[in-house]
Amino acid sequence: MLERLIERLILSSRWILVIFILGLSASLLIYAVSFCLKFYKVAIHVFDYSENQMILAMLGLIDAALVASLIVMVMISSYENFVSRFGDDNDDKEQVSFLGKLDSGSLKIKVASSIVAISSIHMLQIFLNIDTIANDKVMWIVILHMAFVVSALLLGFLERIMDKKKDLPKDNKV
Repeated sequence: MLERLIERLILSSRWILVIFILGLSASLLIYAVSFCLKFYKVAIHVFDYSENQMILAMLGLIDAALVASLIVMVMISSYENFVSRFGDDNDDKEQVSFLGKLDSGSLKIKVASSIVAISSIHMLQIFLNIDTIANDKVMWIVILHMAFVVSALLLGFLERIMDKKKDLPKDNKV
């Protein structure tokens, strides 16, 4: 009886995650306002910016879109994997059929890939302004970016090993 109560309490505690997911949703809304302001600034200066400034501005917008996508990916996957399945109790399963493809392993790889993409954009922005940035700072940015790349590659490699391990018959497990 006590064990069942503890198990129910632990299982019910997953609903606390909804607070964090709703917080991410609110932060996405705030970030959307920030994006709109960035876009407005680019739009009013479209004829004033040099080509380099326009590229930097576009990279900033792309960076914002990647960060927003990362937030959505984490929100959806966290809810789907830890709280409740989307579309379980209605007829809209076709509209959310893509959601089941975001398990925790693939989410880690997608998050790592997004971080590498965001880091790449920041590094490109820095290289476009290389004259204004100290060499030691550029060196540390490249080192950090390479750490992100290596981490993403290792996560992908480990996920591939785990997928192969899942596919093996039970008596042939390594």
